Amino acid sequence: MTDDLANQLFPVHGEAVDPIALARRDMQKQLPRRFYQEAKAERAADGFVVQLDGKPAHTPSRQLMCVPNEALALALAQEWNEQAEFIDPAQMPLTRMVNSALDGVAREMDQVRAEIVKYAGSDLICYRAGEPQSLVEEQARHWDPLLAFAHEQLGARFICAQGIIFAEQPAAALEAIAREIETITSSLALAALHVMTTITGSVVIALALTRDHLSAEAAWAAAHVDEDFQARAWGEDAEAMARRARRWRDMQAAEQLYRLA
Repeated sequence: MTDDLANQLFPVHGEAVDPIALARRDMQKQLPRRFYQEAKAERAADGFVVQLDGKPAHTPSRQLMCVPNEALALALAQEWNEQAEFIDPAQMPLTRMVNSALDGVAREMDQVRAEIVKYAGSDLICYRAGEPQSLVEEQARHWDPLLAFAHEQLGARFICAQGIIFAEQPAAALEAIAREIETITSSLALAALHVMTTITGSVVIALALTRDHLSAEAAWAAAHVDEDFQARAWGEDAEAMARRARRWRDMQAAEQLYRLA
């Protein structure tokens, strides 16, 4: 993959790991034609690399696209093999995230951890509706068990607020989340957690998924309680549903990356 093509297709160093922004940017570009016949995963000195027609793929910063295990390399190669006449980065979430991890997150681990911890200061599950009662109950059904998870398994006791009034979280809760995230030493896993946190708006939901307290489907449902309620009340919007489908694909890819990192 040439330097120009890599920089055209994928995020460069310093660009945020934001799958939604990346997909929007990618759709504004003219997609390049597929230039290779086959992508494979091959063993390398430090892990496994993706090869395109026998030539190693590189990140936009010209690092070798090298990952720690064959399973992840095979998943990346599959994304490349699934491209049709044109290469569409919006359909390659794993590749986008791995590029961002290798080129950006790996150099700024502390900064990325701090960004994730910020979500704990205004976590989605801490902001509750006062009415209607059906929404109040639906939020409680999904989110109360997550508050218990945060307290019992992470040592973080959060404060809830009604409406949009900001509730400052106890320093001890934020410190507990920071300690949990500090244990993540892989830039690939940290990038995946960052994506899951930003997509859901909740570090608690993301951590519950990584700890197998929630399935991906349950985490997704918990993150969309309000949105689903509005859809039932007012109907679904086609554009919003298409955007949601893209986010779900990115969420699945982030979980896959976390598991394989």
